Amino acid sequence: MTISAKVRRPPAISPTSKRRPLRGGLMALGLALLGTFAVFPFIWMAFTSVRPQEDLFQSDNPWTISRFTMEHYRFLLLETEYLRWIANSAIVATVATMIALVIGTFAAYALGRLNFRGAGAVALVVFATYLVPPVLLFIPLNTVVRQLRLTNTLWALIVVYLTFLVPFIAWLLSSYFAGLPKELSEAARIDGASYLQTMLLVDMPLILPGVVSVFFFAFTLAWQEFLYAFTFLRSSDKYPVSVGVVNELSVGDVQFWGELMAGALLGSIPIVVLFAFLMDFYVEGLTAGAVKG
Repeated sequence: MTISAKVRRPPAISPTSKRRPLRGGLMALGLALLGTFAVFPFIWMAFTSVRPQEDLFQSDNPWTISRFTMEHYRFLLLETEYLRWIANSAIVATVATMIALVIGTFAAYALGRLNFRGAGAVALVVFATYLVPPVLLFIPLNTVVRQLRLTNTLWALIVVYLTFLVPFIAWLLSSYFAGLPKELSEAARIDGASYLQTMLLVDMPLILPGVVSVFFFAFTLAWQEFLYAFTFLRSSDKYPVSVGVVNELSVGDVQFWGELMAGALLGSIPIVVLFAFLMDFYVEGLTAGAVKG
């Protein structure tokens, strides 16, 4: 009796399988380079903020550090109005973003959900308004602020920031509203709901992640704005952190680099904390927007 054994041949390796490790390696390398590029400024700020003053001017080796010091942080927090600048930035960014979010949401609902003549043209005007460079607007806006008697007040920044926050929010949220199924709002309208009730009770809960992500973007824009704050404010106690750090820690051609880096590092912490709390909504909002787009 003869037993014949079949010889099993190894499965052929497809070219696609051969390219997968290479593709994964390239993606890992790209992400590593991107992460290094994004994190390096914060590393440099943190490193510079703990170096003594004499080490900051070592040109032969910029990474030289003779000892660690917290003197720059002590001077920043105790000898300047840094905490007041942080509070001013928080007040202006929060109030301006909340007002802009209310106005921009109603505008976005009208552009994304209501069918009216000229909706496309209005949306284009809103988008074009956001693209106008601030350097072209601060002169006419200075006249507006002066007429409203808001010069050298935080309300001047709140009013001025609405000029770019409202178009930004309306432009982004309109795509979220436009991506919702029309049958939901039509059913609510048939049941007797008004347009306001339909927006607040039916549509808004569905785009809540998008609203949160837009709020984060708008808050970041208001927090880091420099030109308008530099133009409309005169007193040091009214400065936001973006202007106070630059103006008060530079005397002529002399920059206090340790204090500047410490101020920039501490000034970025509120944005990081806000992002940590809103990260889930932020990612979900971006994903929803990408799917709808």
